[in-house]
This record gives sequence, C-alpha cells and structure tokens, in this order.
Amino acid sequence: MPVPLPIRTLDLFAGAGGLSAGLHAADRRFEVTQAVEMDLAAAATYNASFRRPVYAGRIEDWLQEEDVPEVDVVVGGPPCQGFSALGRQDAADVRNKMWWHYAEAVRRAKPKFFILENVPQFLKSPEFELFRKSHEPGAQLSEYTFSQYVLNSAHYGAAQARKRTIVIGRHRDIESPGMPEPTHLDKAVTVAEALAGVSVNVTETELPETYTEFGGQIFRGAFKTPELHLTRTFTDLSLLRFASIPAGGNRFDIPDELQANCWRKHRSGSGDVMGRLRWDKPSVTIRTEFFKPEKGRYLHPTANRSITHYEAARIQGFPEDHQWVGSKTAIARQIGNAVPIPLGAAIGRVVAAGLARS
Repeated sequence: MPVPLPIRTLDLFAGAGGLSAGLHAADRRFEVTQAVEMDLAAAATYNASFRRPVYAGRIEDWLQEEDVPEVDVVVGGPPCQGFSALGRQDAADVRNKMWWHYAEAVRRAKPKFFILENVPQFLKSPEFELFRKSHEPGAQLSEYTFSQYVLNSAHYGAAQARKRTIVIGRHRDIESPGMPEPTHLDKAVTVAEALAGVSVNVTETELPETYTEFGGQIFRGAFKTPELHLTRTFTDLSLLRFASIPAGGNRFDIPDELQANCWRKHRSGSGDVMGRLRWDKPSVTIRTEFFKPEKGRYLHPTANRSITHYEAARIQGFPEDHQWVGSKTAIARQIGNAVPIPLGAAIGRVVAAGLARS
C-alpha cells in the first residue's frame, strides 16, 4: 500500500502555530515546509513545537533574501491591528499592507490552495478590495480565485466565541471545497469542558528556570502547556473586588466603595470588564491581555483571579505538548493572537478534501 504523500505547507505570519496545529489535528499529512514570523519569541515557540525551519524576520525581507518554496498550501494571518475593531482603524497603518506580501508569497509558492485568516472587519476594508482586485486577469494572483467566510470558532468545537474572516483560495482549475460545515451549532463546547481536570487553586506565579537559545538570543523556555498554569500577585483591593463579583457577574456588581473613580463616572459601557467567565458557556474571545481582568471577561468562573496562561491555551485548544518560549507577556501575546485549534482543524478538513479531489 503506497505511503500517503505529505501536504506541504508554508506558514506566514505564523505566530505560535495555531493554524498549523489545527491543520495537523485535521490531517497528519499536513507538513510544514517553512514558516515566517517576525516576533522572535513566537518564532522560537514555533520552532520548538514543529521542529521546522523558521525565518525569524520580516516577510518583506524573507521575500528578498530567500527562495520561496513551492508547496501545496499557503496559510497565514497578516497583521490586522490597523482595521481591528479594537484599534483606531487607521487606513494608513503599514500593517494593513501585509496582505500584499502574503499574496506575493502565494504567487511564488504556486500552491493549489491558500488560507488567509483575519478579523471580520477585513472584509469591509480598502485592503480587502485591493486583495480582491489582485485576482483579476493580469494581476498578481490572476491564476487564483477565492471564497470568503466569517466563521465563529464556537460553531466548530472551540470553547470560545471568536469570529474570524477565513479566505480559502484555490487555483482556478480546482473546484471550490466549500465552507467548513459547522459541527457545534446546537451544542457549543463550554469553559467547564475546556478546563476539565485543571486545578482551580493556583499558587505559582513564575515560569520555571529553563532557558533556550534561538536566533542568537536567550529566551525563557521551552515550556509545555501545563507549565503555564501560573497566577499573578494581586493587590488586596483587587482581591476584594474579585470576591464581590458573583458567578457570571462583572464590574457593575462591585460595591461603590470598591469602585474605581472611572467606573463610578461611567455606569454604562462594556459589561465584560472585570467579568467572570461562565462554566456553562464558551469563553469570550481570548485576547493578548487575558491575564488582566480590567481588560475583559477574564476572571475565572469561581476563583478570585484571572485565568492563567494554561487555561487560556486550553480554551484556544492548544495540546498539552505544545512548546512555548518567551516571557509570560510574550507567551500571552502568542496565545491571544493564535487561531483556535478546532477552527483550524475544520478548515484543514475542507482543504484536505479539496486536495484529494484536485
């Protein structure tokens, strides 16, 4: 019986490797040929987890300095802060132009499929219109066409309500693989399911004294996911505030004498600030500062603390043996920027099926 051929992938703006981990979970034939990541700690995390070549630098420099390998699938999520709903939506933000370098890599890699992920706002941005025009006759990606979807990760088995734009591109002589079929529309995975078996009581605050060299620098790590079960040292005032917030509550439940002045002046606004996650529902979107309760609904459902890096990684769907490199802040950024593993797996199943038919 012939050995199945690997599905060669090129991972751009690779981060901690959430999208690649999802593809691999869907079909173990997905095999990274090379990754490109500018953040050196994230590149080290990727290298430690996948043991594949990583160009640790800017994609535009990589395009100038190295030959782009020919692969079956190109994946990646160009930076989106310029038109993120949380940002200033600055049309001139240089990060908005990263799609062009992604498209150029696709042109040179000559894949059968490509996957691009971004925030939902991408579809309404001027950059998306330019991206669409890049597929017209005579343009940069004229040999390709694509379909775009806004997908909720919770509909695909992630314990997190996180919406992302997913663009699935294909060579024009290949039929569309279609949209990933939702698997959890009626029964979302809950926080309780994601954190099953994880200790509620956490006392450790610091990463283990382990170090690794990557790219000529020394970093903390590498750490397996369970080693990230670390809390913070909170002030007495913060602990009193946490203790006053009931299950599913938020800052509006804090007694007036414990309120910050800014909260007293603003009795409207987000109900997620200082909010507790709910055991019986998916999490809110895990962002890069999930360890700060004032940034959103990131309090543990019952404990008087924010969720730990381990808990955030579990909610994102990362496996226990994923390797992490960097400071606590750097690793939090890697976790928050990642594509939830179950969503990546759903996309991987569709693309693998499309490749089998091509």
